[in-house]
Amino acid sequence: MFDKASDQLKGHLSIAAAYTIFGLNVVLCKDIANSQAVDPFVLFTLRAIGATVIFWLLSLFAPKESIKKGDLWRIALASFLGLFLTQTTFLVGITMATSIDCAIIGTLGPVFTMIFSFFFLGEPITGKKAGGVAVSLAGVIFLIFNSVHSGGASATTPLGVVMLLLNSLTFSMYLGIFRPLISRYSVITFMKWAFLFALLMSLPLSAKGLITTDYEAIPVNVRWEIGYLIVFATVIAYYLIPYGQKYIRPTLVSMYNYLSPVLATVISIWTGMDVITWQKVLAATAIVGGAVLVSKSRAAGA
Repeated sequence: MFDKASDQLKGHLSIAAAYTIFGLNVVLCKDIANSQAVDPFVLFTLRAIGATVIFWLLSLFAPKESIKKGDLWRIALASFLGLFLTQTTFLVGITMATSIDCAIIGTLGPVFTMIFSFFFLGEPITGKKAGGVAVSLAGVIFLIFNSVHSGGASATTPLGVVMLLLNSLTFSMYLGIFRPLISRYSVITFMKWAFLFALLMSLPLSAKGLITTDYEAIPVNVRWEIGYLIVFATVIAYYLIPYGQKYIRPTLVSMYNYLSPVLATVISIWTGMDVITWQKVLAATAIVGGAVLVSKSRAAGA
């Protein structure tokens, strides 16, 4: 009993740390997008290169682990959903949305994860889960209708909303479908192959940009932000998520999405990148209230 509780604690702490990193990442990615110094697809490839190199280097010091026959293509599909599509839609979407709106739209993740977990993993949808997600979803919809504007890099556009919804959908599919596959291997083994596949997928879209980008013209602060993006938001966060997935259910993992809008809001207002409105306060209240209901739901209950 104690060991099980300890494992769950490790899972919760890992996922909480990952989404704390993601919360800051939202603001930094918005600042990178505002600088227009790096194309979104080039930025993803830089992330993939850094993560691939680091995870393969770490694998040299980890116990050797072979991939079972037939699992390599499954890891490639997981990489396509959880890394390539998730990160590219986010990096494109953040250029067309405010940082606060981006973070709050991302909280739709639990809705999608709950559905996919129900169909693919048999995780039940309880009354409290459904009610909590409904309240949160209402808050997000209210936010969207009161935040979508036209014009300017500091505004949220309809296309930006679509890209961010795709970001949330693809990452939720990754969490809901591939948990058994992720649990089969060590985090380093899984991630070294996943990021290698993601890198290969991105090259056709970014090869020209990688060559033509004027790296010397990138401001120093943006270089530091890109470094954070590669080391923390890519390597460390993507190490912590599969580690935490081994111990807690996908729906609970996705519920930590609610950390991001809180952190993004505080940082964005503090730095002057965004402003708070009564609509956003009301939406956030509904979202947090829904999160509380879902977090209180048991695997089998009312």
